[in-house]
Amino acid sequence: MALTTEKINELIQITQKMRINIIDTLYKVQTGHPGGSLSAVEIMTTLYFNHMRVDCASPGCPDRDRFIASKGHCAPVVYTTLACKGYFSEEELGNLRQLGCMLQGHPDMKRIPGIDLSTGSLGLGLSAGIGLALSARMDNKDYNTYVLVGDGELQEGQNWEALMAGAKYKLNNLIAIVDYNGVQLDGTVDDIMPLGDLRKKFEAFDWHVVECDGHDLMALDAAFTAAKQEKGKPTVIIAKTIKGKGVSFMEGKNSWHGKAIGKQEYETAIAELGGHIS
Repeated sequence: MALTTEKINELIQITQKMRINIIDTLYKVQTGHPGGSLSAVEIMTTLYFNHMRVDCASPGCPDRDRFIASKGHCAPVVYTTLACKGYFSEEELGNLRQLGCMLQGHPDMKRIPGIDLSTGSLGLGLSAGIGLALSARMDNKDYNTYVLVGDGELQEGQNWEALMAGAKYKLNNLIAIVDYNGVQLDGTVDDIMPLGDLRKKFEAFDWHVVECDGHDLMALDAAFTAAKQEKGKPTVIIAKTIKGKGVSFMEGKNSWHGKAIGKQEYETAIAELGGHIS
């Protein structure tokens, strides 16, 4: 769908709502991962509200596009997206990570409508995406498979084995998105294990590479459009983002990878995001 001014305004409103929901949820349950969830908001919004072929009334439809959150600890942004899309009530977000609830700390495909793969162990999502993309080809289905990976997650070697397989089978129905926020649990990616020139690395593995600002809705829209038009190889979108985007004291801070939000911090964050204390 073309990004009209009306559509852009709609997506902006969704991103604002999602960020408020993420902060509100994580404050109330006092657990979860805010930083990497906030960095992926525009990516998820563009995917689910302007590109992916999905239907919340029929979450198991065999013709739907598939999505894998390989960085499964950022479940809050996935759950918030699904709730905003209508897969389940937004009230369910308040039960995040509670015993016996549907929304556990990592996505569970057996319990949550709209989840195509249970994730949590880093480095596995892209390999599973290869399988889904191959399955689509074997079944003569035209759906796309999208895999969201973290930049720190690319330090896991299995990702690079998956890249080789994606290129070998010329899986043009596979689109990876790197949430390139530069920060992981214990520090910056460059300090812990530098990734070097990601574009050159992916190109060396014979992937189509698109780079963009991961918080620019128009740039993301153009990136996904270009990815879907590629006919000869899989695509990776390297989306440059900011960890904790939208909350000043969280932005770029590894301490907010998975930290509980205090009362004053919560009130400050909600105010910066234009929300209301609930």
